[in-house]
Amino acid sequence: MTLTAWLSLLAICCLGAMSPGPSLAVVLKQTVGNSRTHGLAASWFHAAGVGLWAFATISGLAVLVAESEFAFKIITWLGAGYLAWIGVKAIRSGRDAAVILPFLTDAKSRS
Repeated sequence: MTLTAWLSLLAICCLGAMSPGPSLAVVLKQTVGNSRTHGLAASWFHAAGVGLWAFATISGLAVLVAESEFAFKIITWLGAGYLAWIGVKAIRSGRDAAVILPFLTDAKSRS
């Protein structure tokens, strides 16, 4: 993988780590229940675990794609289908936003 791909993966993992979830609850529990040091240790070990999991996932997918052209085609078509589904959802939600938008512009013009 290129350095750009690794940096993209790092950025995605960082964004995922910043989003609240069960891991945040574990880190907060360690911080509040024990100390700041325990919280920092929990967060660093969590980050290492996520990094290891991402590396294993990417390595496994790389081997799978390199060994099987059929698996590569299936993954490609599933990814394209997923992106198309996201696009359709975005277009459909745009209609809902157009209904709400007049109310938002009226509120801004009143203030």
